[in-house]
Amino acid sequence: MQSFIHISRWLAGNASLFIIAIAVCTFFLPELFSWVRGTTQTVILGIIMLTMGLTLTTNDFRILTRRPFDILIGACAQFFIMPCVAYLLVRVFHLEPALALGIMLVGCCPGGVSSNIMSYLCHGDVAFSVGMTCASTLLAPVMTPLLMEITAGEIIEIDAIGMFLNILIVTIIPVGMGCFLNYTYSNNKHFPTIQSLMPGLSVICLACIVGGVISTVHDDLVNRGLWLFLWTFAVVFCHNSLGYLLGYLSGRLAGFSKAKKRTISIEVGMQNAGLATVLAGNFFAAQPLAVLPCAISCAWHSISGTILAGLFLKADTRQEKKL
Repeated sequence: MQSFIHISRWLAGNASLFIIAIAVCTFFLPELFSWVRGTTQTVILGIIMLTMGLTLTTNDFRILTRRPFDILIGACAQFFIMPCVAYLLVRVFHLEPALALGIMLVGCCPGGVSSNIMSYLCHGDVAFSVGMTCASTLLAPVMTPLLMEITAGEIIEIDAIGMFLNILIVTIIPVGMGCFLNYTYSNNKHFPTIQSLMPGLSVICLACIVGGVISTVHDDLVNRGLWLFLWTFAVVFCHNSLGYLLGYLSGRLAGFSKAKKRTISIEVGMQNAGLATVLAGNFFAAQPLAVLPCAISCAWHSISGTILAGLFLKADTRQEKKL
């Protein structure tokens, strides 16, 4: 069991490298993850959200009532900044409809589950980070379909009700089940061991989703070459970076402390791209390239989050040297 725990920790610490490795392998062997489609993909995301729920306690939800101002500012920033930035980038880069749908879907999704780890690494406000993730996840069934209707309704007809139910099934229910199991079995001596395996399982599941996407868009990537990937990555990079910057500025405007500004920056910039990937596959199947920005976001957000956390720590080191 100790070996599995070590593997889980390694995967959690090297998530981006592992996901990129899976994506590269799938590009050369597209049949490797051809089984990750439709219902299978939805189930895998459900497992990711279940692992999130297994790590949450009742105290994590109490922050929603104990710090309502912080959570309100965070939720408003999350669901205003990222959709607006995505909408603007679609026009600046003149994206084709499929890619536009993908990046706007990423922008309309809640915060990513790994943002809590990044907040911890950069000495942010971890309780605030968990509270923001909980709040945005709980709001996602309503906010994501609504925002997609507003931003992407002119491109394609949005099945808002279907999307609401889908998000409910793959996010709220698994998270709720995880929380229930945590509450019920938290005193069991074996439960902490199970919890320690969850980060690794979550990374493996996310890698499977990315592999499934690469398998789906493989022919388009081959036919249209490196340009398609680089152009899409440029949009993802701008979207993610502006999310970090504007999230930090929103924290400054709200008068947040340094720790909270770092947290809201990471929470706003890092999205639940795994959810976006599943939604794109389920609701925009006629536009297969819509999953490409989502898949790139899955890998890049983990990399950029780690880089940003490192930059925040270097800023602390420079400040300490001045003192």
